[in-house]
Amino acid sequence: MQPMKHLSGLREIADQYDAIYCDVWGVLHNGRKAFAAASEALVAFRKLGGRVILLTNAPVPKEQVLRYFEPLGVSDKAYDDCVSSGDATRFLLQKYQGKKVWILGIDEGWEHDRYLYEGLDITLTQKPEEADIGLLVGLRDPRQDHPNDYKEEFSALAQTRLNLICANPDIQVRIGDRLYWCAGALAKIYEQEGGSVLYPGKPHPAIYDHAYSKLETLGLTPSVSRILAIGDGPDTDIRGANAQALDVLYVGTGLAEHSQADFLVEAERIMTEKHVHSNYAQAYLKW
Repeated sequence: MQPMKHLSGLREIADQYDAIYCDVWGVLHNGRKAFAAASEALVAFRKLGGRVILLTNAPVPKEQVLRYFEPLGVSDKAYDDCVSSGDATRFLLQKYQGKKVWILGIDEGWEHDRYLYEGLDITLTQKPEEADIGLLVGLRDPRQDHPNDYKEEFSALAQTRLNLICANPDIQVRIGDRLYWCAGALAKIYEQEGGSVLYPGKPHPAIYDHAYSKLETLGLTPSVSRILAIGDGPDTDIRGANAQALDVLYVGTGLAEHSQADFLVEAERIMTEKHVHSNYAQAYLKW
């Protein structure tokens, strides 16, 4: 396995790839503002004829993901299409039409839960013992709760053998300068208590299947060797890309304050610790 190469810019390797699968949160923006250089890099790649599919674990359909781009400053010329964990979640929920679904989230205020099931023929229930499937969208209070707060509840729920769909496999997400727990952290607790979880998003195959379909719609069917995955999450972006045999560019946006040498050391440590591999690394995505 080749050591991770530090890139001064995406331009160094752009001609090696026909398409990019790019993460959103942590690469293009931090939930408060866009990273201008990242958008510029993807715009430049597309001007050379490359295609860009955004892959995000946001637990909402892509329309909700994209509507925040303009206020944040993400260019609409930086991508061809977008695939979200929310889209993949809706696809799974369609298999439960006419069934009862129990949802853990807070609706409207934080994750906009309703976009995951709006228009589907399902019945929502507040009693998990009545449900045919459960849906994890997030913590009831993302600002105050900790995943461990749900351990006792999940221990009892696991005994009912209710399967849960995890709408967002991310463990945490950075909003501005603060980290918030995501549904993925709850899913881990549920599994530890003996429960079973279905994952539509990264690092699992379903979301990549959607991404490949998007490329086909755009008239492109590249080999995996011609697709570059870009992300900042070792457990989701990098692990998922590794499973798909894609080349990977790790973006350490949160490590950007370090010198180049320190950044590479820290990036290698993270990859080793998480048992994943990245071909390339940049402190932040730029052309």
